Amino acid sequence: MLGYAVLFLIVALVAGVLGFFTLASAAAGIAKILFVVFLVLFILSFFFGRRRA
Repeated sequence: MLGYAVLFLIVALVAGVLGFFTLASAAAGIAKILFVVFLVLFILSFFFGRRRA
């Protein structure tokens, strides 16, 4: 998931440089959402993933 966030960030940067500002803002928004989802899942797996009896 972090890979997809980085991919959309790169797409946003390239689109911004080329002048496609609508596409750039959409890709940046998707990258932000994916990064937040990644962080939430990472934190949850960190706390709940290592339970041993």
